Amino acid sequence: MPVDPQIKTVLAEMSMDDVGDLDALEPAVLRELLDAMPAPPGEPVEVAAVANTEIPGPDTPLALRTYTPEGEGPFPLMVYFHGGGFCICNLDTHDATCRTLCRDAGCVVVSVDYRLAPEAKWPAAPEDCYAATEWAVTNAEILRADPERLVVAGDSAGGNLAAVVALMARDRSGPQIAHQLLVYPVINHDFDTVSYREFANGYLLTRDMMMWFWGHYLADPGDGMEPLASPIQATSLADLPAATIVTAEFDPLRDEGEAYARRLTEAEVPTRSIRFDGLIHGFLAFDGVADRAREAVAETVGMLREALEEKAPS
Repeated sequence: MPVDPQIKTVLAEMSMDDVGDLDALEPAVLRELLDAMPAPPGEPVEVAAVANTEIPGPDTPLALRTYTPEGEGPFPLMVYFHGGGFCICNLDTHDATCRTLCRDAGCVVVSVDYRLAPEAKWPAAPEDCYAATEWAVTNAEILRADPERLVVAGDSAGGNLAAVVALMARDRSGPQIAHQLLVYPVINHDFDTVSYREFANGYLLTRDMMMWFWGHYLADPGDGMEPLASPIQATSLADLPAATIVTAEFDPLRDEGEAYARRLTEAEVPTRSIRFDGLIHGFLAFDGVADRAREAVAETVGMLREALEEKAPS
């Protein structure tokens, strides 16, 4: 199907043409440009409580933001890793997404402000995210959360980090993760899939942007073949948590996300993969401006609730 008409309007308004030559742009400058953008219209989604905290990280203190839904609990526990190509975005850029997940999925959401590249190269971000996941499980009772219903989740680069944390937890005998929610995830250091070729330009996220992100994230391009950078490169995906993988039709990352879903299925990991036609990368942030995006977010949350209900105590 064609690009959703309301999404086409978003594309017209969010052209990256004004950014100029990416190769001459430092991530810190792009962060400043994002910070200067106006807040989305409307009031933030109401949740019972939002709290900022700081915990010891692997090398430096790590900032977290915790969202608690209405009710008594214990609630499912979601550790959320924001997108942004490993180089940009923060707790504030994904505040609306975390609020929606908290309210509509009924989860305590712990959003992680992991270290960004190029100031902190791979594997700093995965190690931060793993440490935050361990902290969330250790403090589940204080958070009024159920560690038996632990979800790692993220969008784009955050989807990569969620998949990587699941691998780390398996291989390090770490927290028992019940589910992984990967929304248009970065899965492989490879720019030559069909979707990369077909949607290289004109759909907000471009092939050149992804090459720029990866170039800042990795100290050595060869690191891109490591499973903790490209989870699809893992020799085995057996014994990983059940997964929900969400892709968008007009997204250069579409094919790698769907390839990962197939690999998980082949490894006998219960996996649900859904592609939302007419949508582009980043649609989680467009639920306030595009009906199709709002429907996709609702369906994604519904699938997560369904998966968590299977884990609910009887």
